[in-house]
Amino acid sequence: MITFFQALSLGATLLGSLQQKKRYDSAANAAQEVGEFNAQLIERDIGLLAKQQDIVNRNHSIFKTRRKIDLDRVQGSVKASTAYAGIDIASTTTAENLERNAREFDYEMATADFNNAVANMQIEDAKEDKRLSAELSRMEGGQQAASLRSQGTTALVRGLSTGVRQADEYGLFG
Repeated sequence: MITFFQALSLGATLLGSLQQKKRYDSAANAAQEVGEFNAQLIERDIGLLAKQQDIVNRNHSIFKTRRKIDLDRVQGSVKASTAYAGIDIASTTTAENLERNAREFDYEMATADFNNAVANMQIEDAKEDKRLSAELSRMEGGQQAASLRSQGTTALVRGLSTGVRQADEYGLFG
């Protein structure tokens, strides 16, 4: 027959192990939530990068449109100046000026297209980096949660084992 204090000690051991398991489970849930929260913050950055990419592309389009308007204005000025001076529009000098302006425009457009493509690649790379960081945050939260749950289970098993050993020492099993 076990005494009141032995029963109290056995109960405290079992209760303590159950409470410890519960605390580990709560910590595991918190770790999982933190991992998810951090991932959501990181994913918010992906949306901001998409907006940045849209702005870059719109600015590129506006730049190209304005440069085309400028080219048309310059080419019109060359033609008007040539005609005003009484020079044949088909003359070599006029054609060379018009061609030079057109080549410069083509070069600027090619450079702008290249720079825009590079900017888009950099933004896409940053978006992928953020996506992977969010995934990693979730995985880390899950890993930490699994570790804490495992520690809680270990604590529970250890507490139950201690309780069974105490009960056996107190002669409860025979």
